[in-house]
Formats: sequence, C-alpha cells, structure tokens
Amino acid sequence: MQAPNTLKALREARDWTQKDLADKAGVHELTIVRLEKDGGLSTATIDTLAKLAKALGVPTAALCPF
Repeated sequence: MQAPNTLKALREARDWTQKDLADKAGVHELTIVRLEKDGGLSTATIDTLAKLAKALGVPTAALCPF
C-alpha cells in the first residue's frame, strides 16, 4: 500500500472528493492535491499522515511511503 497513488485510491474507494478528505482530516485541500502527486506522500509530516489515516480508517503505516 505504499505506491504514490495509495492516498488517491483510498479516497476514491470511499467516493470522496479531495475536499471531502481534507475536511474530514482537518487539512487544507491543497495538501491533498500535493500529496496525491507522485512521491507526494514522502513530503508529508507524520502528523498529516496520522490525520489522513484516521479520516480514512486505516493504520498510519498504510500511508507511509517507506
């Protein structure tokens, strides 16, 4: 689950828009846009990854790019 498009795949599996995920995770929509680009997750802070994972209902490790 560590491919660059993991975040996008998880989001789309829930039929959420980028704004939906941003709102649920408490981050800016542009953060989601940036993170869904190739390699974007490697630039995310652990805090942001934790927020996204919680919103998506997956372990934080599922989003870790390493």
